Amino acid sequence: MTAYTGIQGQNILIVSSDPANPTEGQIWYNSTSNLLKGYQFANINTWSSGGNLNTARNMGGGAGTQTAAVGFGGGLGGGPLDQTGATEKYNGTSWTTSGTMNTIRRNIASAGTQTAALGATGYGTAPVYLPAAAEAFNGSTWTSLSSLATGRSGAAGAGTQTAAIAAGGNPGPGASTTVESYNGSSWTSATSLNTKRRYGAGCGIQTAALVVGGLNDPAATAATESYNGTSWTSVNSLNTARFALGTIGTQTLSLAFGGSGPGTPTELWNGTSWTSNPTGLSTARGNIGGAGTQTAGLGFGGSTPAPAVTTATEAWTGQALAVRTITTS
Repeated sequence: MTAYTGIQGQNILIVSSDPANPTEGQIWYNSTSNLLKGYQFANINTWSSGGNLNTARNMGGGAGTQTAAVGFGGGLGGGPLDQTGATEKYNGTSWTTSGTMNTIRRNIASAGTQTAALGATGYGTAPVYLPAAAEAFNGSTWTSLSSLATGRSGAAGAGTQTAAIAAGGNPGPGASTTVESYNGSSWTSATSLNTKRRYGAGCGIQTAALVVGGLNDPAATAATESYNGTSWTSVNSLNTARFALGTIGTQTLSLAFGGSGPGTPTELWNGTSWTSNPTGLSTARGNIGGAGTQTAGLGFGGSTPAPAVTTATEAWTGQALAVRTITTS
């Protein structure tokens, strides 16, 4: 028989107002509102304004986290040959210009972190409009790497600076299923996508990646594919078909936002299906850059609509610590 007199937990603090600086997991009883409360993670799922880019652009590359991101390259809105190689770093509050890519381009496949980013292929300027060039960023400067076998515009990128993929894109003319894999030294052909697409988006790592949306000429696609490092599997589609969107996160927890399509949709992926979020970007746009995770993301630049470009940056809060009422019945 259990001796209940020997079992004792922690006392719950009784206060007249919620603590100003609670700690995670703390519980208290608010005698004014007569509610039992706690401080724990809650799903927020909203966008808020961040610091503006120094250079307005669309179709740029992006890598890193919400508080340590890098944006590079892109279009300046002045026409099909109006590109930039300008690179900017974000600290969670503001952007700082830091270096220029060796190959000026837009529609870049990107991967990595703020201090170890990768930019590959894209749409360049004369005489090479579809450069196969790849570059590595160390936080301050860009270094040329081995080129891809196929130059193309609008390939989806995923992975790290030394283990990445570039999937799909437009090698001219039209969308492609071509995939190439990078091992830190050279690019090799990998298993093709199931669905042709250009201007799709990618996230995750080289052996656990996701490619989302894109333009499967002549229409936008909602097709989503999962990659295990060897083969692609078609999984549940986006709720809204679109291209030129942003996708961040992992293969099992990702966020898709913006793009060329109706409204400013944001969707969350749980590894099985996409769920539309009621709140979209404050500034409707496609050709958007992105960085971060499903719980703490960043969207920057873009077309509002094309050819207009923007400096606007928005921060996504998917989950955060918050005071929550605890239901006891």
